[in-house]
Amino acid sequence: MSGPPRSRALVVDRPGTHRLVERDVPEPGPGEVLVRVAAAGICMSDREVYDGHRDAAYVRYPVIPGHEWSGTVEAVGAGVDPGLTGRKAVAEGFRACGRCERCRCGETSLCTGGYAETGFTEPGAFADHVVVPARLLHPLHDDADLRAAALLEPSAVIAAAVRTGRPHPGERVAVVGAGTLGLLAVQLLAASSPAELTVIDPRAARGEQALRFGAGEALSPEEAEALRGRFDLVVETAGAPSTAAASCLLARRGGRVVLTGMFTPGAVGIDPVHLSLSQLEIRSVFGAPSSAWCEAVRAFGLGLLDPAPLITHEFPLERFADAVALVGGGDAKTGKVLLRP
Repeated sequence: MSGPPRSRALVVDRPGTHRLVERDVPEPGPGEVLVRVAAAGICMSDREVYDGHRDAAYVRYPVIPGHEWSGTVEAVGAGVDPGLTGRKAVAEGFRACGRCERCRCGETSLCTGGYAETGFTEPGAFADHVVVPARLLHPLHDDADLRAAALLEPSAVIAAAVRTGRPHPGERVAVVGAGTLGLLAVQLLAASSPAELTVIDPRAARGEQALRFGAGEALSPEEAEALRGRFDLVVETAGAPSTAAASCLLARRGGRVVLTGMFTPGAVGIDPVHLSLSQLEIRSVFGAPSSAWCEAVRAFGLGLLDPAPLITHEFPLERFADAVALVGGGDAKTGKVLLRP
């Protein structure tokens, strides 16, 4: 006689230690949905969780990581529309309170009600199943590619950055960095009909990929120095020690700079003299509010955003150690790494 259905999950008990556990299939509570995970991306923040380098205020061990994911709704809790069952979907990671001033103003990624995020403080998607609040769910088209949809979380971050940058047709635009965020930015910015779309990255192979994604030119940082003061909009995505300062130098006087990369202490500061004399508008992006998620999902559904070519490796849960070792390993041929439960 068989027992209740079982579900696997990858648990990081503490930095450097993980185990694959088998458990009962989680049950969604009131206002929640149970999703069968189709694919989950591994990014540098997941590597930081595993290595123990993430700020202690933004992780809670033991934890099931996984904040970039897609899947199919398998069950709903009390008070949730039963019509969601069977729908392909993604979900926002931030568990915003919905009541604080920032949430009421639509800035859900800046919620002051306390930090909670799927995959960092709440069980994530490195598992067969994940339970999330139904209010965070974004249903997808029935024919959506769930493998590609696992990248809608970074796509939402880039949607927030592009909206903040307010690109206009005919402008000169630069993207600094050709990693996952940078290449997604190229796709969304190309849809705004820029006069020029230049990508700057030291890795020639990434530059070539940016051209296939819609960039008109790919340059190394050294080559880009000749274009200082040229661009109406600069979207920084690399988070390298020098890229915030370098991005400001690329912008024209009165231009706009959006900082998207996550910088670490010791990054080169922005020259305040240049900033004041050039009258630059500088904005930063932290995560993605609900509105940016809506834009990313809509662009994905329309085909304006296709993250699938970014995926280079896929592993089962059992090979998590091999998968996480690739992330941040420095190999330019490694793009997005997925776990496929």
